[in-house]
Amino acid sequence: MNADTSSKPGFFARLKQRLNKGGGSGFAALSWLSGRKLDEDLEEEIEERLLTADVGVDTTQRIMEGLRNRIKRAERNDGDALRAALRDEILAVLKPRAIALEIDRAKQPFVILLVGVNGSGKTTTIGKLAKRFKQQGLSVMLAAGDTYRAAATEQLQAWGERNDVPVVAQKQGADPAAVIFDALAAARASGADVLLADTAGRLQNQDGLMRELQKVVRVAGKADASAPHEVMLVLDASLGQNALVQARQFGNAVGVTGITLTKLDGGGRGGILLAIANELDIPFRFLGMGEQADDMAPFDADKFVDALLEISTDNPAKQD
Repeated sequence: MNADTSSKPGFFARLKQRLNKGGGSGFAALSWLSGRKLDEDLEEEIEERLLTADVGVDTTQRIMEGLRNRIKRAERNDGDALRAALRDEILAVLKPRAIALEIDRAKQPFVILLVGVNGSGKTTTIGKLAKRFKQQGLSVMLAAGDTYRAAATEQLQAWGERNDVPVVAQKQGADPAAVIFDALAAARASGADVLLADTAGRLQNQDGLMRELQKVVRVAGKADASAPHEVMLVLDASLGQNALVQARQFGNAVGVTGITLTKLDGGGRGGILLAIANELDIPFRFLGMGEQADDMAPFDADKFVDALLEISTDNPAKQD
């Protein structure tokens, strides 16, 4: 990512501010651990804070068990040991899922299908990804596969104009699978490196809509046997445990290969990623907040945990 020469803080510095604004994740810079030992009362308080941060019951139990074991092994029970142990235990949950998205240049175009419910931020995420890939020297094409909502196509076309990226679209109500098929053919003909394909907002409990999404995947596979190369699920952080339900059901329906968590500036506490990481073997690709192109960054487990726990860094302006 290009260096930011302005005074604007880096992404993870801004994320720390957003997560902890007005109580945020409930960790409050871990100052509440100072001078304390891990006992029954403190365990209850930590559990409550984890649950408040959308970590979920099963994952909270895992973290608490690991925290107790780490404190025993450290043979220390003080604020410093607790802070280090809690950070390490949360990292142990997240680190295995911190896998960057790699664009295979041998697959041209590299097809990324974005899925998720209405309002999750798919179209905005596509725009941000388009700019990121162009900055990396890749040629990009967009496919307006959400044919049910006119505003979705208009929004995608606006992102295309902003980033000087072509958009393949058809009339409202057209078959989404046909749009993706045509876009893949156009991307191949033009030599595009990456095809970013939008889809309609699927309500995960509507079997008919899920079947239609499965059709999109099948049709892409007919045009290119290896496509789509990434099925990216976009999740709204403010949904809490419902985001885990969505991850399960989209995963079962279309084989999700990556997750992007959005709207971390909209009340989302971020802990839902721990619940997802604990249950599902799906890589985390990006984090997003805000509407600007630089309001997104690749998932970094260490920086995310430091933001979640509001741990200070020496030079936040260089965190991107």
